[in-house]
Amino acid sequence: QVQLVESGGGLVQAGGSLRLSCAASGSTFSTYAMGWFHQAPGKERKFVASISWDGGRTEYADAVKGRFTISRDNAKNTVDLQMNSLNPDDTGGYYCAASRWLSGGSKVRYDYWGQGTQVTVPS
Repeated sequence: QVQLVESGGGLVQAGGSLRLSCAASGSTFSTYAMGWFHQAPGKERKFVASISWDGGRTEYADAVKGRFTISRDNAKNTVDLQMNSLNPDDTGGYYCAASRWLSGGSKVRYDYWGQGTQVTVPS
């Protein structure tokens, strides 16, 4: 099993940046692909970005391409999401997830989830 804890959320003005971090424990981090998901208020949780087990492959939702960057550090058991040019549509909970499908991606199953961290971008 993997335990995931997100941090780094907060209130940021439109056009600003935030860096989210997810710390993993309990299992071999490098044997999982990692993903970030976003749940806007009153809406379903949606895929944002993923990174393969070795960091060699990344995938992004169209809405965040060019603005968000996912990265991981297998030595520190962390995965980060750098978010730039934030807008009010980015408001919501952000969740870190781990998948046994080593390549990651938007279509694979994610087996473990964190509790989320809140991002608010006022309009």
